[in-house]
Amino acid sequence: MRIAIASDHAGFAYKEKIKQRLVALNHQPRDFGAHCTDLVDYPDFIHPATAAVAKGEFDRGIVLGGSGNGEAMTANRHPGIRCALCWSFESARLSRQHNDANLLSLGERLIDLELALQIVEVWLTTPFENGRHVLRIRKIDEGAK
Repeated sequence: MRIAIASDHAGFAYKEKIKQRLVALNHQPRDFGAHCTDLVDYPDFIHPATAAVAKGEFDRGIVLGGSGNGEAMTANRHPGIRCALCWSFESARLSRQHNDANLLSLGERLIDLELALQIVEVWLTTPFENGRHVLRIRKIDEGAK
């Protein structure tokens, strides 16, 4: 799977570890930055990564920050993007099953690294259920026009 990945300075360390895990799982990540822990503004990196997913250049995306909130808010400004801020296996699983989330947001300051890596794996492997959820996703997308 082609995966866009981006962070700010506060999500940089986890981004680097997640990239390694993605490669080990035979995915193809592309890093949109940040490229170090120097103070940066997350929209500068989240917007380009999210736009690439919205255009279909990538299958999914992962964004990271201190809490993941600003990153998710930024990503969700893009039509066709459903970015889920996840903090547990269940939140990741449901974001895929019920919402067909195409971006995952994680907060490096709020969860430990091993949990973040496991959330990524659950999120990548959980299929969308379709069914009644399709209409709801259409309504989300229509509201963004």
